[in-house]
Amino acid sequence: MTNTMPWLQSYPSNVSAEINADEFDSILALLEQSCAKYANYTAFINMGKKLSYNELDTHATAFAAYLQQTLKMKKGDRIALMMPNLLQYPIALFGALKAGLVVVNVNPLYTARELQHQLHDSGATAIVAVTNFGNTLQKVINDTKVQHVILTNIGDQLAPHKRTVVNFVVKHIKKMVPNYHLPNAISMRRVLTEGKQLNYQRPQLRAEDSAFLQYTGGTTGTAKGAVLSHRNIVANVLQVFAHFGPRTLKEKERAVTPLPLYHIFANTVSMMLFMYMGGCNMLITNPRDLDAFAKDLKGYPFTMMFGLNTLFVGLLKHEGFRHADFSHCRFTIAGGMATQKSVADEWQAVTNMPVIEGYGLTECSPVVAGGLNTQQAFVDNIGVPLPSTQMRIVDEKGNPVATGETGEIQIRGPQVMQGYWKNELETRECLSPDGWLSSGDIGSMDEKGYFTIRDRKKDMILVSGFNVYPSEIEAVALLHPSILEAAAIGIHDEVAGERVALFVVGLEDLTQEEIRQHCRQHLTGYKVPKAVTFCDSLPKSNVGKVLRRELKAQYAPDS
Repeated sequence: MTNTMPWLQSYPSNVSAEINADEFDSILALLEQSCAKYANYTAFINMGKKLSYNELDTHATAFAAYLQQTLKMKKGDRIALMMPNLLQYPIALFGALKAGLVVVNVNPLYTARELQHQLHDSGATAIVAVTNFGNTLQKVINDTKVQHVILTNIGDQLAPHKRTVVNFVVKHIKKMVPNYHLPNAISMRRVLTEGKQLNYQRPQLRAEDSAFLQYTGGTTGTAKGAVLSHRNIVANVLQVFAHFGPRTLKEKERAVTPLPLYHIFANTVSMMLFMYMGGCNMLITNPRDLDAFAKDLKGYPFTMMFGLNTLFVGLLKHEGFRHADFSHCRFTIAGGMATQKSVADEWQAVTNMPVIEGYGLTECSPVVAGGLNTQQAFVDNIGVPLPSTQMRIVDEKGNPVATGETGEIQIRGPQVMQGYWKNELETRECLSPDGWLSSGDIGSMDEKGYFTIRDRKKDMILVSGFNVYPSEIEAVALLHPSILEAAAIGIHDEVAGERVALFVVGLEDLTQEEIRQHCRQHLTGYKVPKAVTFCDSLPKSNVGKVLRRELKAQYAPDS
C-alpha cells in the first residue's frame, strides 16, 4: 500500500503527528478551562477596552442564563450572530455555547436577500446583531423563524463615558445606523444585567453535538451550512497548536486580529486557539480604517498578527503602520486566500514578520495544512497536513495518483464536518462513507510530502478570502428585466487576489454602472462585479452549458 503520509518524516522531533481529539468533550469544556486557568489575564482588547478571561466568563454565563431562563431556548436551538469584531462577539458566542445552542455566523454586510436565506435555511430562532444592521434585519425577519432579537450598539462594552461618545458619533455624526423598526428587540446590555440575576444550568454536551452551522457555497453556488461539531472545532484547535505551538507559540502571546470572527478561520485560529493558550487578542473592528488601525497598534507590544493578502497590501501603503513598533513580532499567519510572494517579501522586510501560509476550508473547521518553518523564506506551497490529518491526491475516478502528479485534494481527519445541514445529496457528493472529503481543489504532493495548490476544480471566485459563486452572481443579474443571459468569472486582481467579471447578453443598451447598481441591491459589496462585458452571445457546450474557461480566455483587461 502506498504511503499517503511521507510528510510524517519531515516533522521536527518536538511536533506530535497525532492529537487527542477527545481531550475535551466540548468547546465549552475547553473555554471553561482557559477562563479558570487564565482568569486574570487579558483575553481581548477592543477600542482600548480590556476584557479579562474572568470577565468574559462572567458575562457569557449571564448571557447563557438569559437565553435559558428568559428566552426558554433549549440545547440544539440555533442562534445567529451578526456583528463585526467587538467584545460583544466572544461574549455572545461563549454564552450561546454555554447554553448548548448552535451558532450560525452571519456576515453583517449581507444584503436582505442573503440574510433571509441564511436565517430561513438554518431555522435560527434568535439573533444577536449590531444596530447598524437593524434595517436589513427588519426587511426579512417576518420571513424567518426568528422570535428573539438582541441588539447591541458598537460601543456598548466600552467604559461609560467612551460608550456614550462612540455610540453618539456612530449614530448621529457618521450616520452609520439607518432607521429600523424592531419593536420586540431587547438590548444586549439589558440581557447581561438581567442574566446575572438568573440561575445558569450547564447543559450536557457530547463531542458530536453540533456547535456551528457555518455557511459556505460547498460544491455549488447555493449557500449551505457546514455542520461543525464540538469535536471538529476542538480537534482543529489542538491540531493547529500541535503544529505550531511547540516551536513558536508561547503563553501570554499577544495577537492582532483584523480578520472577522464570523469567518471560520479567525473564529477557530485567531480566537479559540488563543483562548486555549491564554493569549491576548486585539480585535480590530474596521480594518479598512487604516488610520484607526495604526493608532490601535501604538502601545500594544503585539507578537504576531493574523491577516490576508488584501490587508497586507493596504497596511504596507500606510505610513503610520510602517512606523509601528515591530520589535516584539515573530510571525504572521495568513489565511483566506493565497499571499503573493512579492507582498510577503515586502511585509517581512517592513515588519520582520515572515508570513506563514496554510490551507483550509470551511468544511474542515477550517485548517488542513500549514508550513513547518516559521523562519523560512516565503514559499508558495501550503505545507504539510496538520497532526491527525491525512491528505491525498486522486484522479477523476477517485484513485490515488503518484507523487508529483496532479489531481483533486482529498482530506480525512477529526476536523472534517459532519455534513451539510439538511442536504444529504451535497453531503454524499463530497464526503465518502470512509471519511474522505473531496475539496474541489486541484493540487499535487512532492517527494517530501509538501502540497501545492494548482487550480480549483470548482468555478468559485476567491475575493479577499471570501468565496463568491458564479451561479449566485448570475442569478442576481438575471433578475434585471433587460438581461437575457449572464455568466460570471473570476479575474486576477493584484490586491484582492481575484475580482468578479460579468458577461451579459441584454435586450437593450445598458451601462456597466446600471448593472453594478442593480447587483448592489442584492449582493454584498465584494460580490458585485467590478467589470462588465457586453456580448451578443455566450460560449456554450453542445448541451448548452456556458463555458466559463472560454470566457476567461477571451477576457480583455480593458473591458
